[in-house]
Amino acid sequence: MTETAPVLEILYQDDVLVAVNKPAGMLVHRSWLDRHETRFVMQTLRDQLGGQHVFPLHRLDRPTSGVLLFALSSEMAAEMMPKFAGREVKKTYHAVVRGWVKEAAVLDYPLKEELDKLDDKRTDQDKAPQEAVTAYWPLATVETQIPVGRYATSRYSLVEMKPETGRKHQLRRHMHHLSHHIIGDVNHGDGRHNRMFREHYDCHRLMLHASALEFIHPVSGQPLRIRADVDDSWLRVMDAFDWPLSLLTQAPEEN
Repeated sequence: MTETAPVLEILYQDDVLVAVNKPAGMLVHRSWLDRHETRFVMQTLRDQLGGQHVFPLHRLDRPTSGVLLFALSSEMAAEMMPKFAGREVKKTYHAVVRGWVKEAAVLDYPLKEELDKLDDKRTDQDKAPQEAVTAYWPLATVETQIPVGRYATSRYSLVEMKPETGRKHQLRRHMHHLSHHIIGDVNHGDGRHNRMFREHYDCHRLMLHASALEFIHPVSGQPLRIRADVDDSWLRVMDAFDWPLSLLTQAPEEN
């Protein structure tokens, strides 16, 4: 039986750029680490656009969903990539994390580069930790009557995050450093809470979503903000915790 090809939600498209809402669990492109995977955002998008080549301008980890931006030519990619490196593109993420995040803050905590055994085998193994900065805000909290571990109840927060740098797994590792592990993170999270979300909320994904990208359009010179809505897993959790969806679209100071 042939597997039906997924259809990507196109969030924005013009003559030079296209953005999609990447589903959680889908690779951006082929990787030696997932040699048996057959579905990739790049190939799927190219097919949807009638064979148009696309050039990814940044990356989202496989388990992360949300806004993913592509250039439609190598020339536009070459123009846009420095804007990401130069922090001219503002990224907004939302996450559900363990515990109550009580106040907004900026975490400046350098991260040692995480290396993949195959993809990064030629990379310097002794590189010094790199600058990593994340601003974050608590948007909502909840306390459930479901015991996890030795506690009779369990507490969670909805947070908004704006990374000022783009280190590998930065948001997951920064939340781990704060002991506010992102739900569904199998590498840096807490397996007991991940299991509870699977069993009680049918949530089998990393609860990290790239909600928006903001930048100056390279051709028009006008500000552009591209948003991506959350998926069904997010909707179930938001509903179970009685968190309004408007929390995902308002600026933190408006909440």
